[in-house]
Amino acid sequence: MKKFALAATAAALFAVPAAAGAQAFVQAETGLDAISFDGESDEGVSYGVTAGYDMPLSGGMFVGIQGTAADSTTKECISAGAESLCLKTGRDLAAVVRLGTAVGDKGKLYVLGGYTNARLRLTYTDGVDDYSDGANADGFRLGAGYQHDLSDRLFVKAEYRYSNYESDFSRHNAIVALGAKF
Repeated sequence: MKKFALAATAAALFAVPAAAGAQAFVQAETGLDAISFDGESDEGVSYGVTAGYDMPLSGGMFVGIQGTAADSTTKECISAGAESLCLKTGRDLAAVVRLGTAVGDKGKLYVLGGYTNARLRLTYTDGVDDYSDGANADGFRLGAGYQHDLSDRLFVKAEYRYSNYESDFSRHNAIVALGAKF
């Protein structure tokens, strides 16, 4: 079901008819990735791409959908002698809805919410053999952001995202992005 929801959202990004004033976009993003797992936390760098589509509503409001594929450098290891146990975050996929309003002629202020799925990888080495296992974690994402147009086609964005997954795993992201509208 999760894979179907992600595929349907991705298809919707490209199948939505062009409404008057509607705008498709793509962005490259990076920022802080702070994870919390079972009471422990660590930070790294998040990086990825987002594609979306915004449709205008009345009164300067807009609604949009976006899909994100990201990865992270966040990794936590504990070692004792030759033994080492590491937990690393892997890819992070999300499909969210944005709702916002125009701020001046060049800005957009918005909130977002939707589904996210993260990959976690656990590795263990005893000095001789290496073992690893991975698992996917489903969750929800909430956030808010501001987008500022640099020109008719280029924009910059600052966004905060909170993701809560199963098994006592959560993530905070502070993202900056550079994007293009088409």
